[in-house]
Amino acid sequence: MLIVGYLPFLDQVFLRISGYPLRIFFQYTVKFETICWHSNLFYRICFNLAYYNKSYKMVAQILFIALTAAAIALFGYNFRKVIRNIRLGKAANRSDQPQKRLLTMLRVAFGQTKMFFRPIPAVLHFVVYAGFVIINIEVLEIMIDGLFGTHRILGGIGVLYNLLIGSFEFLALGVWLGCAIFLIRRNIIRLKRFTGPEMTSWPKSDANIILISEILLMTAFLTMNAADFKLQALGVEHYITAGAFPVSQYLQGFLPDSATSLVAIERGCWWFHIIGIFGFLNYLPYSKHFHILFAFPNTYYSNLEPKGEFTNMKSVTNEVKAMLDPSFTPEEAEAGRFGAKDVNDLSWVNLMNAYTCTECGRCTSVCPANITGKLLSPRKIMMDTRDRMEEVGKNIDKTGTGFDDGKSLIDNYITREEIWACTSCNACTQACPINIDPLSIITELRRFAVMEESQSPASINVMLGNIENNGAPWKYSPADRFNWASES
Repeated sequence: MLIVGYLPFLDQVFLRISGYPLRIFFQYTVKFETICWHSNLFYRICFNLAYYNKSYKMVAQILFIALTAAAIALFGYNFRKVIRNIRLGKAANRSDQPQKRLLTMLRVAFGQTKMFFRPIPAVLHFVVYAGFVIINIEVLEIMIDGLFGTHRILGGIGVLYNLLIGSFEFLALGVWLGCAIFLIRRNIIRLKRFTGPEMTSWPKSDANIILISEILLMTAFLTMNAADFKLQALGVEHYITAGAFPVSQYLQGFLPDSATSLVAIERGCWWFHIIGIFGFLNYLPYSKHFHILFAFPNTYYSNLEPKGEFTNMKSVTNEVKAMLDPSFTPEEAEAGRFGAKDVNDLSWVNLMNAYTCTECGRCTSVCPANITGKLLSPRKIMMDTRDRMEEVGKNIDKTGTGFDDGKSLIDNYITREEIWACTSCNACTQACPINIDPLSIITELRRFAVMEESQSPASINVMLGNIENNGAPWKYSPADRFNWASES
C-alpha cells in the first residue's frame, strides 16, 4: 500500500526524465495482450527503456551502480562477521603440505569426487554446480552492460560468443531440471536423510528457497534470451545480432509480437537476473549454501592425518615427558581448558567446518549409532555448533567480548548422551563430500567431560581405570594377558 501511494509521484518523476506523457501514450498506443503488467510502475520504467532515452539510461546506470555497491557492501559486512565468528576458535596449524592440500581441494571440492558414492545425486549436483557457476560468467557482461549502458558488449567476439551463449543455455536447462528433481526428492519422495529431529522448518525451507530461486533465475535467463532473440529478428535498435539460442528459441511462441512489450520483458528479466544474483549472494551468510564459497578453503585446510588419529594436548604431553625424563625442560604451553566446553574452545577449523556444512545428511545416514536408534546425529553436531557460534557472535555485537550468557555448546546444544553414543568409527568424516570432521568436535567435548569435570559413563570409567592399572582396557593384569594361548 505504501508503494502504491507513491506511484503518482514516481510517475511524474519518470515522465519528466523521459519527456514522454507516459500515461497517455500507454492508454492509446500500447497494449499488453499476452502479459498482465497493466499500468504499473515497472511497466512504465521498461517502456522508457524501449526507446533508450538517454536520460533514463543514465538513471538506470546510476541505479545499477548503487545496487551493485549496496549488495557488495552488505555481503562484505556480513562476511566479516562470519570470519570474526570463525576466529573465535583456537589456533590450529593447517599450513603444512601445501601441494597435497591443493590437490585435495581440487579433487574433493572442485572435482566433487566424494559425491559419486551416490551417483544419481552426484550427477544432478554436478550439473547444477557447473551450470550455476559457468552461467554466472555472463555476469561479467551484465556488469559491463549495467555500468556503461551497453547491450551484449561481448557480442563482437563472434563465433566464440555464440558458442558461449549456446552452452550457457544448455547448462541453464540442466540447472532447471536438476533443481526440479531435487525439489521432488525433498518434498514428494521425502528421502530419509533429509529428515530428522534437527531438520526443523528452517533447514527444510532454506533448501527449498535456494532451489526455487535457482529455477526462477534460470527461467529469467532463458526468457531474457528468447525476448532478445525475437527483438534481434525484428531489427529493433540497440539489439545487435549476437548469440546462439538453442533452448530459448523454443520460448518465442509464448512471447508477444510487440517490440515494446518484448523490450519490457527482456529488460525486466535482465534486472530480475542481476537482482536475483545479488540477493542470492547476500542470502548465503544465512544459509547452508555457504558451502558454495567455503567448500574450497574447507577442503584445503582439512585434516590430512590418518582418520581417527587423536591430537595430543601439548600441556599433557609435556607433563608425561617430564615424568619419564626428569631432565626434560618443557616448552611453554598455552594455559587453557582440557577439551572444549564452548565454541571458543574448539579450533577455527572446527568452526569453519560448521559454516561449511551442507546439511545433506550423508554423515547421519551412515552413522552406526544413528542407524541403531541412538540420539547421535553428526549433522546435528555441526548444525548445533554453527547455531551456538552465531549466538555468541550476536552477543559480541550487542555487548562486546567477554560477555557470558551462561550457556555452552555442551549441555545447552549438544547433550552428553549424543557425544557418548559415538563409536569414533569415522564413517561420518568419510561420507562427507567436503571433508567436514564432526568426530573432532565430539572428541573435544568428551575430553572436557572427562578431564575437566570427571563426568563419564560408568563403562568409560572402568575402561580408563583398567588402562591406568593394567595397561589395557580389560580387567586382567599384564601377567595374565597370554593365558588364552596356553589354554588353547
